[in-house]
Amino acid sequence: MANYHYDEAGNMAAYFLISVLVIILLPATLSSLLSVSSKHPELDSGCQCTPCLHRRADVRRSQRGSLLRPKFTRKALLITVGWAAVAFLSFKVAHAELENKVYNPFEILGISTGATEKEIKSHFKKLSKLYHPDKVKASINQTVEDIANHFVDITKAYKSLTDETIRRNWELFGHPDGRQEVSMGIALPKWIIEGKNNIWVLGVYGILFGGALPTLVGRWWFGNRQKTKDGINVKTAAAFFKALTDNSGMNEVVGALGKAYRWETTWAGNAVGLEELERQIDETMGLQWREVRDLVAPGGKCEGTEQRALVLLYAHFLRLKISNEALKQEQAKLLLQAPMLLNALLGISAARSWLSPSLMVMRLHAYVTQALVPGKPVAQQAQLPGFDGDADASEGKDLASFISRLEDESDIRITEARKAVEGWSRLDVVDMSFKVIGERLVTPSSIVFLLIKLRLRRPLQSDAPSSVSEKSAKAIREDREKDDKFLNSRKDAEDVEGTTPAWAHAPHWPGLRKPGWWLVLADDKSNRIVVPPMKISDVPASSPGKERDYRSYKLQFQAPPNVGLFTWKVYLISDTLVGEESCQDISLKIDDISALNAEEQTAEDEISDPEEDSLAGQMAAMRGGAVKRTAVAEDSEDESSTDEEQQDGDDSSDSD
Repeated sequence: MANYHYDEAGNMAAYFLISVLVIILLPATLSSLLSVSSKHPELDSGCQCTPCLHRRADVRRSQRGSLLRPKFTRKALLITVGWAAVAFLSFKVAHAELENKVYNPFEILGISTGATEKEIKSHFKKLSKLYHPDKVKASINQTVEDIANHFVDITKAYKSLTDETIRRNWELFGHPDGRQEVSMGIALPKWIIEGKNNIWVLGVYGILFGGALPTLVGRWWFGNRQKTKDGINVKTAAAFFKALTDNSGMNEVVGALGKAYRWETTWAGNAVGLEELERQIDETMGLQWREVRDLVAPGGKCEGTEQRALVLLYAHFLRLKISNEALKQEQAKLLLQAPMLLNALLGISAARSWLSPSLMVMRLHAYVTQALVPGKPVAQQAQLPGFDGDADASEGKDLASFISRLEDESDIRITEARKAVEGWSRLDVVDMSFKVIGERLVTPSSIVFLLIKLRLRRPLQSDAPSSVSEKSAKAIREDREKDDKFLNSRKDAEDVEGTTPAWAHAPHWPGLRKPGWWLVLADDKSNRIVVPPMKISDVPASSPGKERDYRSYKLQFQAPPNVGLFTWKVYLISDTLVGEESCQDISLKIDDISALNAEEQTAEDEISDPEEDSLAGQMAAMRGGAVKRTAVAEDSEDESSTDEEQQDGDDSSDSD
């Protein structure tokens, strides 16, 4: 009959809980540590103007403050409690006494397993003199029964090693008394199994599996359904769909961004000072402000989340001072949310292949970063330190000539302006072309790659030589091999060393920004996007000493199904600097497949014909189709023809 033992000490349950907790806590802890390390990047490289240095110093101080005063979020608190539970359970298991031990007479007698029978008898006599009940007196910690039981254990151990019958029982059944009842362990405390506690146990199980678990799964499921793949609320996405048209301008895009904050953020602080900010914005912008405000919240008063967000956005565009610390924190929060919302808005516009609103969304990234009024013509020098957003746009875009003029006039702002321009990121297009892997021409519906080679050039740097035509034949061949290898890879950007760009010039941005660009292939005549935009980053700086000082990027798409010449435009738009964009014409010629030369067509035919000795070749031969002869068949045919000629020669000699 089996004897059931319950885990009253909780050791088995502790092992189970430790395993489950470690499986959950390890990845959660690693992800938390990685997220913390990613929030503390290097701050030394980047624009060296004083406002940017102050901005990075503020970020460094906030990082140090966060390290000294860590915020215990709910996740961090749960991880801490979980590891504390693991430590407690591990300590409990490590100091638990084993209830089921293997019977070992050598251990009971305190002798080695290799002892002889004579040594066993001698040692037993010594133990009998020490632990015989007549020789040992009872104490406070030891009763007479304990003394007798201990001597019985010693005697059984001695007989297990000397008496043949008892030794056989020990060898066969693991115990000197022979077969023992089967012991079955249950890793549950006994009180869970007892009938008087059934109602409570079932109640707990019902609450956990019938209430708590469905609630957690439901919250996770419905929470995910409220977010799109871009991480925005589904109501925000619906508002974006309704707000944009194929001819939407900058005001409509800004209005759509302002509406998004209705579902994307919650305001905890008061609105003290918000009406004053709106009054200053109204005085400065006038009709333009009222048009954008009516797009977001008709009515005119500073009410509603979207209206409040719009006021803070335009206070940032106009670089207005905010005295209320709560409003300042709210403004920084919504500005940091703006890139994610604009990316989602761009995805919706690009999904409809609308060019005009897509360009507006891309340009708005830079306006938000540099704190300039969107859509208003401004000169690039308005982004330099010491120059406000009202700089005259008629002064031109040539920063080098502007710096030279400031030097000639001995302007006191020249030092900081030069530092900012020296850290300016201007994109230089080395080369761009359409490529088809393994083909000389582009045929209808083929897979085409737009291969574009880019590098960074500073405005004060002299024009980098193109040097494409000046390369040697060997260098050109190596470049082609690298291009082919890159086109056959799955990556959108070529792997190059030393592509760690510095922080961009963004003194008014409440964080750190790295320079980036949008690459768009579009047909401006029909206001359509040919290929969805691609984000470009980590462009290497121009280095005249290097033979390949650029990086290649590629856009993949399917060629049009009809033959002809297609003239498109390639847009490169910066997401950090206003006005840093380029637009170049590019033509794609689609040739008919008949334009392939005879060798290419023959190669295509040979590839399409099955081999003669294959199953497909045999079936084609039965149908009278063309097959490719194998080398073995051709050799055997030549041998047979040679044998026939030799036999004919022998016959003719015999007749003679």
